[in-house]
Amino acid sequence: MVIYDAGDAASITVTDHKRAMSPDSSCSKSVIETVNGSHHFEIKGYSLAKGMGAGKYISSDTFTVGGYDWAIYFYPDGKNPEDSSTYVSVFIALASDGTDVRALFELTLVDQSGGGKDKVHSHFDRALESGPYTLKYKGSMWGYKRFYKRNSLETSDYLKNDCLLLKCTVGVVRSRMEKPKQYRISVPPSDMGKSFKELLDNEIGCDIVFAVGDERFKAHKLVLAARSPVFRAQFFGLVGNPNEDTVIVKDVEPSIFKAMLFYIYSDSLPDVHEIMGSNSSCSFAIMVQHLLAAADRYGLDRLKLLCESKLCDEITVETVPT
Repeated sequence: MVIYDAGDAASITVTDHKRAMSPDSSCSKSVIETVNGSHHFEIKGYSLAKGMGAGKYISSDTFTVGGYDWAIYFYPDGKNPEDSSTYVSVFIALASDGTDVRALFELTLVDQSGGGKDKVHSHFDRALESGPYTLKYKGSMWGYKRFYKRNSLETSDYLKNDCLLLKCTVGVVRSRMEKPKQYRISVPPSDMGKSFKELLDNEIGCDIVFAVGDERFKAHKLVLAARSPVFRAQFFGLVGNPNEDTVIVKDVEPSIFKAMLFYIYSDSLPDVHEIMGSNSSCSFAIMVQHLLAAADRYGLDRLKLLCESKLCDEITVETVPT
């Protein structure tokens, strides 16, 4: 069983910053912390494990903490042959591939009487003295050859019904860079085209009328002059008439002139049905061809490119004349 204690992970914060409040000042924060996890290892039939020989161990199942696998090794006859089975040994081993893994450890022999007098060997409370322990490679271990005297263990409350309970806590050291929080205000996309289109649709402040065939279109001289050099010369040029209030337009269909005004105010192409009407038999390609001619007439270079691009998209075997 593995219990993760990420919430109580220890951490050290190192901050590097410039005190000056100049525009080019910056700051950064390095956070060094431990990712903690615990594993409980129960050994039933302790007496049957005696006599295995020094250096022989019983292993727990592997458990994962901080992205690495670990295991508890219990040596009933001790790890060191020179101790002649006087002590039991307990170690924590790195069970997965890794190099220079830095960690803190704690080994606990649980008091099974309920008295809470656990036998604890902890590296966590000595971290400031010696720093974390570094495991160089898979199989590296940390622990105690003389964890507990075997004779004392066998007469203690740590052994009950021939069963031992061990708890291991591992704290893997990790470092990360913490950037200053940046607060952003969401800015919606520009709706200028929509606003200008509403001026055209609502005919607010219109000061010019175009007579195109049997239809009349109201518009704003300043908007037209800003978008088209032809209209600018017509209304505000040396030979223009700023007091002109009606213009008769020839050789342009009303629907095409309407589409051109749509572009001038919205900077986009209109839907063919919106301009021609849902019952019109005119195709989008035909409308764009006529709109291209109008764009050329009034010096609307971007509209010309839009029309040319749309016509290229519409080219198929069926639309190419023989």
